[in-house]
Amino acid sequence: MSTATLARPRVPADVAPASRAINPWAVAITVTLATFMELLDTSIANVSLPHIAGGLGSSFDEATWVLTSYLVANAVVLPLSAWLSRVFGRKRYYMMCVGLFTVTSFLCGIAPTLGFLLLFRVMQGIGGGGLAPVEQAILVDTFPANKRAAAFALYSMAIVTAPAIGPPLGGWITDSFSWRWVFFINVPIGIVSLILSSRLVHDPPQFKEEISRLRASGKLKIDGLGIGLIAIGFGCLEVVLDRGQIDDWFGSSTIITLLVAAIVTLVIAVVWEWRHSDPVVELKLLRERNFAASTIFYFLFGFVLFGSTTMIPEILQTLYGYTATDAGLVLGPGALVITVLAPFTARLVQSGKVNPRHLIMFSYAVVAASMWYYASFTPQTDYFHYAMARVLQGFGYAFLFVPVSVMAYSYLPPQKNNKASSLTNLARNWGGSFGVAFVTTFHERRMDLHQARLSDTLAHGLPLVDATRDSLTKSFERLGFSHADAVTHASGQMYNQLLGQASLLGFTDCFHLLGLVALAGIPVVFFTKNFKPGGGSGGGH
Repeated sequence: MSTATLARPRVPADVAPASRAINPWAVAITVTLATFMELLDTSIANVSLPHIAGGLGSSFDEATWVLTSYLVANAVVLPLSAWLSRVFGRKRYYMMCVGLFTVTSFLCGIAPTLGFLLLFRVMQGIGGGGLAPVEQAILVDTFPANKRAAAFALYSMAIVTAPAIGPPLGGWITDSFSWRWVFFINVPIGIVSLILSSRLVHDPPQFKEEISRLRASGKLKIDGLGIGLIAIGFGCLEVVLDRGQIDDWFGSSTIITLLVAAIVTLVIAVVWEWRHSDPVVELKLLRERNFAASTIFYFLFGFVLFGSTTMIPEILQTLYGYTATDAGLVLGPGALVITVLAPFTARLVQSGKVNPRHLIMFSYAVVAASMWYYASFTPQTDYFHYAMARVLQGFGYAFLFVPVSVMAYSYLPPQKNNKASSLTNLARNWGGSFGVAFVTTFHERRMDLHQARLSDTLAHGLPLVDATRDSLTKSFERLGFSHADAVTHASGQMYNQLLGQASLLGFTDCFHLLGLVALAGIPVVFFTKNFKPGGGSGGGH
């Protein structure tokens, strides 16, 4: 053996990979791929529920637990992900989540009964719940402060695009192949993500140092009570939000019991976690104004985005006769606008020429305008106007996610990135859950109100109503119906039109309120501190 060989220092195996120069954009694309896969799965199965129910010999109501079971497991794991990544190591935990999500996706596809499918969906939700928070923390630690805006621009494309294309893609897969392929589609994506993650993703030195220090001091202990309280509280709350309208909210003793359990356990959890020396969810991060404001922005973002994304396909399919694929194409232009504008927004934020706080206010104003534009639509509105409304909404969101993401970490120390990403993703997910629960419930209530008012109008025999009924009756008589049958069919057709009009008016009311929810983000901006994207304003960046 040569002298040079003997003199060469030995490099530890776990350090060598991290020391190699890895393009941060390769890491960003890798984690965004998994984000896209997980978010796609939250919406892709929606349109397949009737086929799943028929294929497994269950009712549609029973099949809706395919969605609920995933969301509940996701909601339970998401706030725990920061703590779990510290226990297992961030890269190891991230790959465990991707692997579990991929394997259980395959198991969902081959499930022989609804019971097995629900079990695998719970496991899939456990895997999926840990992805988004860890991925965002990886982006924050991979990119220097002056490059994070561009990384978040890429991440925002996945967050907005995946839920938009999920329903039409799920409908096309179900119609062309089988509902089982809605789950099988995750398998190749998951395998590619695992391979890339194993080679490109590494725990940052400061993260390793913190974990080593905590383990050496014995402070990395299991907060069993905190984990239990959070799991029970968020699990119960997710069931309440997802099943409330189906089970008639407070008309159901089960919903009341779960809501009380959620409130009690979450209140105890907040008190416990606030006083704990090493909490599972570090609520004290909310004492930092910019971070607290960012969690509100994420919540409002999820509320309006997921609420509107749930309504639009339903409106188009139930009232306008669109197929699932055609309804999905209405959502596509909005996602395309965000994809095109996100890099521009990132450069705008990084340049420092525009105050990111002004971009946030502009964004919420545009999103509110898009909601009120939707509220002006009539039964005669065509594809172009719905697509343009979605484009306007996408234009607004294109200027939101990047500045909010940069603001969230502007005053936080690097060692808090992991726990911070867990809270911001928790806010976004719960915003989406509350938004969907709101639009489904509010639409039903307002539809009943409008139906009663329109029925009262028909009953009073106004001249226009009578003329319309007479015209329809004569049309049916010309088709060969007897006068009595023609009158019955005319009344039935008018009633169907009444239901459609009442439903559209209910959706209109939802859009009006979503616009107000979007506007609520503007005054929050005035409570934030100015910050300089790229570092220098605080937080050790």
